[in-house]
Amino acid sequence: MKSHKIIFWTATIIIFLFEGVMPAFTSQTEMAKEGIRHLGYPDYFGVALVVFKVLGALILVIPQAPARLKEWAYAGFTFDFLFAFISHWAVDGLSAMTFFPLIILAILMVSYVYYHKLQAHKVIVNRTKSS
Repeated sequence: MKSHKIIFWTATIIIFLFEGVMPAFTSQTEMAKEGIRHLGYPDYFGVALVVFKVLGALILVIPQAPARLKEWAYAGFTFDFLFAFISHWAVDGLSAMTFFPLIILAILMVSYVYYHKLQAHKVIVNRTKSS
């Protein structure tokens, strides 16, 4: 059980850093704005993306956040990473950077699987306590 918590929190903190902290601090840099333009997206899309990334990352790391919101955050990040992969592939072709979103997606999936393992354990513990 302790190992499940360590795996969950390690994966989730990596997602939080990559998708919450980094975008919050770097989204207004010229390099970030150019990255969005390079992929063919308008500037306002980058702003909206950062807002949702920061909110989603916060939802994932706040234990009291409702389970339904966490599911939406996981789904949103999944779409974000898949479309980032597709966008980079369409614009730049296959390269190491093209596959980076899929690596982060794999980390997100580890967080998701272990989130559900921890939730299932809570249900079992609560049933045992109420018996």
